[in-house]
Amino acid sequence: MLVIVKALVDKPEEVDLREVVGERTTVLELRVAKEDLGKVIGKQGKTARAMRIILNATATKLKKKAVLEIVE
Repeated sequence: MLVIVKALVDKPEEVDLREVVGERTTVLELRVAKEDLGKVIGKQGKTARAMRIILNATATKLKKKAVLEIVE
């Protein structure tokens, strides 16, 4: 996920991805520079939706549940 996000943004050094592990769900908190926020979300949220689909497919294969949160 980190590689995908860094490829999308203009300031890859400001990308921060934190993993918060819960009992049933793992939450990935993604932070990017304010000017890169639109690039990560995409038009009508299509880029963010695509990243969530990839994340869910990977988590399902590992028999886990994961959620991507884009934090401002």
